[in-house]
Amino acid sequence: MIDIIPQIEAIEREVASRSSERGEVVSVLLRRAYRASVEDVWDAVTDPERIRRWFMPVSGDLREGGDFQLEGNAGGRILRCDAPTLLRVTFGGDTSLVELRLTADGDDATTLVLEHTVPMEMAGSGAGALYVGPGWDGAFLALGLFLAGEVIGDPVAAASSPEAQAFSRQSIDAWTAAVEASGTAGPDEIAAAVAASVAQFAPDH
Repeated sequence: MIDIIPQIEAIEREVASRSSERGEVVSVLLRRAYRASVEDVWDAVTDPERIRRWFMPVSGDLREGGDFQLEGNAGGRILRCDAPTLLRVTFGGDTSLVELRLTADGDDATTLVLEHTVPMEMAGSGAGALYVGPGWDGAFLALGLFLAGEVIGDPVAAASSPEAQAFSRQSIDAWTAAVEASGTAGPDEIAAAVAASVAQFAPDH
């Protein structure tokens, strides 16, 4: 059984709009500490044999400059790969960027930051965080269970289980609060995004 509340509270969430070389972007940021070395966490998020055990199968030319494809999900290009601290990829489109930043906290603890940025015209508003944030929360949960040695089974099937949907429903509430705190979206935009997010991540809740 997943202890949902501590898992939700283990993740820090931030939503912001900011300027970049690509113009105005919406930033969706997650931060979580793991009880594992930075080398172990890096290996878990970059080794295809380990990735498929907690996330989903990945294929492609898995090196800087190469392309990758997650089975049944998004693909992209590996823009930068600096082991064991930085991974930057396009994700589902050339203007959708995901960056992983890893920081060692001693020998057996690591802080993992994931930032997903998309152009404002694509996201519409900060409420666009609700289309991706709960999915990334689920990945952070699965990675934590994997690093702790807990059996996940088929991670793709586990992601749609009733227990995972209950987690996702709590995640949607947490991301709604983050969007509201950011001031990047109005009430109607948030309400529409919440409805879409529930339909995607927690349809039975």
